[in-house]
Order: sequence, then structure tokens, then C-alpha cells
Amino acid sequence: MISIKELNKQDDNFWQEMETLLAWESVSDASVLNTVNDIIADIRKRGDAALVDFTNRFDRMSVEDISALEISAETLETSVKKITEAQKQALEFAAERIKSYAQHQKMESWSYTEADGTMLGQQVTALDKVGLYVPGGKAAYPSSVLMNAIPAKVAGVEELIMVVPTPDGEVNDLVFAAASIAGVDRVFTVGGAQAVAALAYGTETVPQVDKIVGPGNIYVATAKRMVFGTVGIDMIAGPSEILVICDGKTDPDWIAMDLFSQAEHDEDAQSILISPDADFIEQVKQSIERLMEEMPRKDIISTSLRDRGAIIKVENLDEAIEVANYISPEHLELSVEDPEVMAKKIRHAGAIFMGRYTAEALGDYCAGPNHVLPTSRTARFSSPLGVYDFQKRSSLINCSHEGASELGKVASVLAHGEGLTAHGRSAEYRIKN
Repeated sequence: MISIKELNKQDDNFWQEMETLLAWESVSDASVLNTVNDIIADIRKRGDAALVDFTNRFDRMSVEDISALEISAETLETSVKKITEAQKQALEFAAERIKSYAQHQKMESWSYTEADGTMLGQQVTALDKVGLYVPGGKAAYPSSVLMNAIPAKVAGVEELIMVVPTPDGEVNDLVFAAASIAGVDRVFTVGGAQAVAALAYGTETVPQVDKIVGPGNIYVATAKRMVFGTVGIDMIAGPSEILVICDGKTDPDWIAMDLFSQAEHDEDAQSILISPDADFIEQVKQSIERLMEEMPRKDIISTSLRDRGAIIKVENLDEAIEVANYISPEHLELSVEDPEVMAKKIRHAGAIFMGRYTAEALGDYCAGPNHVLPTSRTARFSSPLGVYDFQKRSSLINCSHEGASELGKVASVLAHGEGLTAHGRSAEYRIKN
């Protein structure tokens, strides 16, 4: 029997149980912090030499020079030829949809001119260099390459540097093919905290970037947290999450598999179902039990469901919305009769999948919207990765003589009120006699 926590919104201790269910401690322990701190310090001190040493040590490599860790454009192009035609077409199809969606997000500069001739506005420019971290080894995440690289390119980022570890020298052609299709400029086969440090501070060979994006393990996440401020980062992501709200009219097998789709990521992933239909909940539990045996990663899925999963019984869909807004999930499926109406009541979610046919898995790969999403309730104040994350804004102020005079009178009063004489006099010099 698969064990999964069952909660009822009507129970007196429901919200306390919810808080316990959602609790996730992502802070690194002292050992990880010390290790990452030492790695960063060594990269800053010795540059390429330290990067080579760490790569040989952690990825079981035996390279002598940093040049052996940079992948040529020709190699990336060759990888496109090595993958199957079906894989190539899938990557290109997904890339085109991601690009099309991203183009709608691009911000443009704007300005307006006031009656006295003063111009105010905002100038939007792209970041110069961005670092993309891609997990490596036996796991292949070409979708992560597309989702991180394409919005950066649409934004106008001049140079995109990708780092991907290749433990034991194991190269993944799907990942390299995705890099080629997405237009990545340079690729280094390095990973871990050492790769993050190299991107943040630069080495003799690896360029210093302005922002680092992409998922990684606890060492990568810790390194990103430590270098933030020197460079920008996308987010510190926690385990993957899915919340499904269902009115009881969707095939229970579909819902069970949707819950599996996130649970199979790792044991810490979180899958939650909310429904007002008690009979349907029982059907989903039966589907979970039966379909589990078909899953190659059933051990991971069952652990995830047991430790962090939940099925929540509510009285009605309004209660479901209330609970969903509290959870603020990374992925939210609205498997209901009128999902568009319900979606307008959702305030906090990374991505909202509307309708019975819209599986979250489609968003992971090829729907178009980005799959890099806020986790661990951070959707309360964060957004999906997008083109806007690779653009920055500068304020524009161009005062006419008349405008400077009128603004100067106000600025003078406020500056002297703050005791900043030079501020006040600087503004007063521009006041008309």
C-alpha cells in the first residue's frame, strides 16, 4: 500500500498541518558552506589552475589544461548530427515555441515629455554576459538549456557562457545539441561550486558574467547564494512541486500520473492533490497504487509521496483556491470544468495549467512558457524566468530650463530639510533668477 498523507480542510489543526507539510529547509549545513567558501577562494586566487584541479578531483577527470575543458562550436554542431532525427526535430520545435513566447516578454525603452519640455523615461538594455549552469553526468537536461538560453538571446545578451560537468568524461550529445540550437556562445565542461565561482569572478579563460542562471545541486545553490551581489542570480530553487485541483471529473489515472511526474524528480519533490470529491480521491489512490508498479523510478516516487505528498479534502472549489493560494505552488493544474474563471482567483503560482488536457509535463518541455519557476512558496513574490530577467532598466531624466527651475525649488526645500546643503545648492543653481 502506497502511503500518502491525507488532510481535511475542516479539521481544527489543518493549517498547522499544512505548515508542517510545506516546510522545507534549504539552508546549507556548515560543512557545505565551508567547502564552497574554500572553493570560491581558491578559484579567485588561482583561476584556471584551480578550476582544472577541482574538475579533475570532483569529476574524476585527468586534464592538464583549461583548453581541454572548452567545447568548440564545431563539436556542438557535430552533436546535433549525432542525435536522432526525432530528437533534433523535438529540440527545434520546442526552441521555436520558447522563442515565440519569449518575444512577447521583451521590454522596450519608453519616454514622455512634459509641458515645459522636461523628458522622463526608461532605457532598457540587455545584460552583456550571462552564465548558464546545466547539470551534467548521466542525467540529460536539454530542456533546461533551451529554457535558460533562449530568453537570454531574445533579450539581446551578447555572450552566453554555458558550464556543464562531464563526470568521468561522459558527454551528453542532447545537451550539446540543445546548446547549439539555442545559440550558446561558449561551453566549458566544468561544474559544481567551482564553475559558479569561475563565472562570478572570471578566470584567465572563463569570462566573468553579469548573471548566473540554471539549476544545480546543494553545492551549486550554495555557491550561487554566496556570489550573489557580485553577480545576479535567477533564484535559489528548492525541490520540484505540483499542486492539482480537481473537481472529480477527470480520469483518475491522469491525475495520478500528473502527481508522479513531479514525484519522480527526487525524494524531496512534492505532489499534492486537492479535491472536494471523496469518491474521486479514493479512485486516485487506487490509480496511484496500480500505476506505481509501471514506474521505473517507483522507489523515488513512493518515497516522495510518503514523505512530502498529500491529498487534501475540501468542501468546495472556493476552499481549494484558498488552500492553493496559501501553498503558492511551483506548478498548479486546474483540472476543472471552467479553469479560466478559477485562474483569475489564483494569486500565487509559478505556472498555471488550465483544463483537463493541460498536463504539467507539456510546460516542462515544449508549451512555450519557461519551466524555471519559483518554488518553496516563493511564488508569493517571485515570477518565472523570462526575458525580463536578462534586461535591466536605466531611468532617463532630461530637464528643460523651466523644468529644472521648478523642480529645483522643491528639491531645495527637501534637501535643506534633510540637512544636505550641497544637494540644496546644486538644485538652486538651476533656478531661474
